[in-house]
Amino acid sequence: MKKITRLISIIAFVALALFLMNAAQSTQTRAHTIRTTPTDTLATVPAKNVSKLYEVKALKIPEYLELAGERVPLEKADIKERMDRELLVNTYWQSNGLLLIKRANKFFPIIEPLLVEYGLPDDFKYLCVAESALINIPSSAGAAGYWHFLPSTGREYGLEVNRNVDERYNLEKSTRVAAEYLKSAKEKFGSWTLAAAAYNAGRGRILRRLKEQKVDNYYDLLLNDETGRYVFRILALKEIMTHPKKYGFIYGQEDLYQTIQTYDIEVTKPIPDLADFAKENGITYKELKIENPWLRETRLNNRSGKKYTIKIPIH
Repeated sequence: MKKITRLISIIAFVALALFLMNAAQSTQTRAHTIRTTPTDTLATVPAKNVSKLYEVKALKIPEYLELAGERVPLEKADIKERMDRELLVNTYWQSNGLLLIKRANKFFPIIEPLLVEYGLPDDFKYLCVAESALINIPSSAGAAGYWHFLPSTGREYGLEVNRNVDERYNLEKSTRVAAEYLKSAKEKFGSWTLAAAAYNAGRGRILRRLKEQKVDNYYDLLLNDETGRYVFRILALKEIMTHPKKYGFIYGQEDLYQTIQTYDIEVTKPIPDLADFAKENGITYKELKIENPWLRETRLNNRSGKKYTIKIPIH
């Protein structure tokens, strides 16, 4: 009897021990599950809601950048961040970037020799891109043409600006005016970078800000958002359009827009109907207006007998 009682006690003890061991293991498992579940959840990558190949990559800012030979102080944190912003915006606005590259092939051959003629650095062709995206659409402030002149500025520099004729839309004439303005601003400020800023904000405003803040360069100025971003936008466009493949823009030469070949006709009399004039010269009214956007109405008044040069596309 004693042996049976003893055996039962041993079995009970072993059963209790096994129960306690299982309970402890269960507690550890639950604790492990609680600890690891958040990590496991974070490690799970959700399914993409875009193409499997689509990724947005942070850009490496070039170690050295310059505008018209003037170095950008990228060692300054705020300068680097502002440059990063414009590179990102203009790299990942892919459709606009590709259109700019295509248009540049059409318009840069007209702009570049004029900049050389006036002694301006080649970089200023990217200012034209920043201003108008190389299209003739007026700004909300009333600036018009490829170089976005206000009516008063255009007239100040000798452009005819009225309802019938607006030479701000003449690429050659407006490029010459832009070159004169920038060259004058460079002489005033001693810096091409400040000249570019003045093109956006006006020479008087930039001069006042320099005096108020007691600094002598663009990168140390605190300016409004538009002018504060302006030079960086030009720099970003220059970098991307100079190295398009580096920023993911792939195209062939056949994809680029081409400069239209034209010949000139000089007129000194009124043209009462431009559609008739176009037809007489073997083109359509639309073709005439595309090549001569400075003709703003359906006729050319020219009461003064001024000499105008009209471009006729060659078919």
